[in-house]
Amino acid sequence: MRMEILNILSNPTTTPPWMTPLNTFYNNNTLCKYKFISKYDVSVFSSLSSLSKSNASSKLSHMPTYSSNPGIFPMCHGSSWMQEKSMCCDTNANNGRKQGPLYSALPKTPAEVSSVQDLFEFICSGPLMDKLGLSKEMVAESIDKWLAYGSYLSRLFQLNELYLTIPQKARFYHYYIPVFFWCEDQISQHRSMYKDGDEIPPLVIGFSAPQGCGKTTLVFALNHLFNVTGRKTATISIDDFYLTAEGQAKLREENPGNALLELRGNAGSHDLSLSIETLTAISKLTKEGMKMKLPRYDKSAYKGKGDRADPSTWPEVEGPLTAVLFEGWMLGFKPLPAEFVKSVDPQLETVNKNLEAYYDAWDKFIKVWIVIKIKDPSCVYEWRLQAEIAMRAEGKPGMSDEEVQDFVSRYLPAYNAYLPTLYSEGPNGSDPKRLLVIEIDEGRNPF
Repeated sequence: MRMEILNILSNPTTTPPWMTPLNTFYNNNTLCKYKFISKYDVSVFSSLSSLSKSNASSKLSHMPTYSSNPGIFPMCHGSSWMQEKSMCCDTNANNGRKQGPLYSALPKTPAEVSSVQDLFEFICSGPLMDKLGLSKEMVAESIDKWLAYGSYLSRLFQLNELYLTIPQKARFYHYYIPVFFWCEDQISQHRSMYKDGDEIPPLVIGFSAPQGCGKTTLVFALNHLFNVTGRKTATISIDDFYLTAEGQAKLREENPGNALLELRGNAGSHDLSLSIETLTAISKLTKEGMKMKLPRYDKSAYKGKGDRADPSTWPEVEGPLTAVLFEGWMLGFKPLPAEFVKSVDPQLETVNKNLEAYYDAWDKFIKVWIVIKIKDPSCVYEWRLQAEIAMRAEGKPGMSDEEVQDFVSRYLPAYNAYLPTLYSEGPNGSDPKRLLVIEIDEGRNPF
């Protein structure tokens, strides 16, 4: 069955919730005080207003300005497509997860400062516009939000929004912000299913994407946008549910000679009881004052073999949560006929058997899915190699080319076996109406 994509405007005559005013976090400063907008741009929006039924320029008279208070916007370095020698370090915006350096080969030549009209046209040229059912009229109607979210992301990744490179602008306005709007619409639909006074469980959004394609940075950015717009969210990864070092050693002993289970990664190397316990508990954080700690994994322990982090270091989240952002490279994978997986790699047979228990442990909790699709799993090797080369060039510890090859080779059998079904049928147990598929190129950008 061909995978369907949800159009975020199921009723084109209804204004989407993400197009409502930003009164909850806008101040009363005038448009011309907003650094990204000039007096010339005010007149530009007079013409843009004709694209929408309401006056876009009137909404733009209440734009946020920069603040001298650094506490208003959590400051964090992003991946190197954002800024060289950068590190994601905002633990509040990512539920205590310290994100390491993320590298890519995108160019860093500053773009010319654009007018709002130029930015409007740039937004409308995005590859996700048609897929998400967006039109120029809708962008004009909600242009204040696009500008505000671009400002928030620039501050998050410590960028000057007047000098974003073209790849940086594309990442914000063609990728992160459109996906955020889609998530907002999904949350609105989820909450509309409950009556006033009901306890509404957080919506669990699953992000299934191969390693190195930028899913962690995407989740990081979305989580920040949720936070600055007043929503409480939590982020978790399948990495958080890896077996302890002792459990991994036992798995290795029980599967001698199986390279796919020698180290953490494939199905069988996760503590499914912990994931069920965590996802069940987090779904109950519906009231003020309700708290829980989220498990975390320390990949640096035991010389890189890893171990579960000490519970005293786990971050705490408090309800009521609006959404849970759950990401992982193998989320949504379905068990396949044994003969088929054996033809891909004989060692995959045990992994495939282990995968049978994963639906109840992970996938059944996920109500909305975002699948990042790649053309060729070999991209995973190239992306990982880029990261390690960049790290070595900066004098940081990094795997050799041979070690990268060995590392990725332990995942490629699963990619080759399960990705075709994931892309053709959707994640295990997913609703086609609540599924967004985004195909990215070798540069990790939608097309």
